[in-house]
Amino acid sequence: MASKLYAWLDSRLKLKPVKDTLLDEPIPGGASWIYVFGSATLFLFALQAITGMFLAVYYAPTPDHAYDSVRYIETQVLFGAFVRGLHHWGASAMVVVIGLHMLQVFLYGAYKPPREAMWIVGVLLLLLTMGFAFTGYLLPWDQNAYWATQVGINMAGGVPFVGTFLVKVMRGGEMLGALTLSRFFAVHVLFLPATIAVLVALHMFILRRVGPAGPWSGGLDRRGKRPESSPAPPRPEGQPSPPSGERRARRSEPFYPRQVFMDAVVMLGVFAVVAVLALTVAFPLADKANPSDHSFIPVPEWYFLFYYQFLKYMEGPILGPIATWVIPGGFIALLLALPFLDPSKDRAPSSRRTVLGLGALFLVGVFALVGLSLHDLQEMKRTDPAVASGKALYDQFGCIGCHRVHAAGGSVGPDLSYVGDHRDRDWLIKHFRDPQSTSPGSIMPKFPLDERQLTDLTAYMLSLKKGA
Repeated sequence: MASKLYAWLDSRLKLKPVKDTLLDEPIPGGASWIYVFGSATLFLFALQAITGMFLAVYYAPTPDHAYDSVRYIETQVLFGAFVRGLHHWGASAMVVVIGLHMLQVFLYGAYKPPREAMWIVGVLLLLLTMGFAFTGYLLPWDQNAYWATQVGINMAGGVPFVGTFLVKVMRGGEMLGALTLSRFFAVHVLFLPATIAVLVALHMFILRRVGPAGPWSGGLDRRGKRPESSPAPPRPEGQPSPPSGERRARRSEPFYPRQVFMDAVVMLGVFAVVAVLALTVAFPLADKANPSDHSFIPVPEWYFLFYYQFLKYMEGPILGPIATWVIPGGFIALLLALPFLDPSKDRAPSSRRTVLGLGALFLVGVFALVGLSLHDLQEMKRTDPAVASGKALYDQFGCIGCHRVHAAGGSVGPDLSYVGDHRDRDWLIKHFRDPQSTSPGSIMPKFPLDERQLTDLTAYMLSLKKGA
């Protein structure tokens, strides 16, 4: 049945040339697990687009409703928390995979002629991916999103000559507010996806024109033949066969079926990891954005932590601007110019010791900064927003008049100083809904608590433990 359908479509749409182009592309050196990162990145982009479309059905991009719409997705929409988890962890996975893809291209020297244009497009795709992360971070409109975005916009203001203009364009006015959220949402769901789709198509077009780079030496051109610049030397009679690595570099095989199988396996594995994280690791909201709370300390996503830590060491009127726009701008320019700074066609590691050494030094620096940032964050005492909200409810309803917490309060009701050691979440929620159901004869009244208030008050009670 499938073959008949294909034959019918082929007779009308001439699919065979498309199949030959997509599936019969020769892979220098043969199929390999090292070549899967490009397909995995494309898969994650598709996952982000699909989950983003479902989230947009319920999301309201206004300061009055954005936070509540995200909470509604999390708590009321069927599979809403799972889809949001896929979108959140998919973003992290996309940063990881595209980073690995760029690293693999860098190590293999695949940025060298004639693939300069493909490398430049890849760098632009990496930058757009980080732009995706930045614009999407504001959309939940919680405290962390608001203040982290405020920091990012203020950094853009340090760019000479155009800084003020950039800030006004990003904010949509003098303050971070409704126009900012609207613009970030439009850029996140319209402008960036369209731009990335165009660049992905351009990236694939260039790849089809110049062909994959293949192993470091002995690669084949896009027709599966050795390039004229490195012809295979004839082997004298009786001379042993070349080593397996050299034989592999000289051979070629089509993209289908082995490489397609490897790509499919990795895509399935990536989805499985993202799905497990979405199901098991919650991505909670902080409190709703409060522009007047200047004491809040935002923490960026993990992939911005190295830069977040770097800025701590570069404070001041001179070092600050250098860290916020001189160094990042210079680094981006260096990436874009790399093929022209290292123009030799020799891709062997032995001929690129300086470039590879600088790349290794950069990675060591990034991971060191991430480690220092994680250490500092672990040392920083941060109050869970739900606990803080629960404490405010405890004070609002006058619970201190009947209950004692660490020697403060009345003694009419039980001492709650260490209630978290004796009661679990289910018991506490049941008790707050109806005190008589858990403590018959209790004089505690029913308080008009909604689901969020129940959750926050319970979080505060569970935080009251010995040693806490």
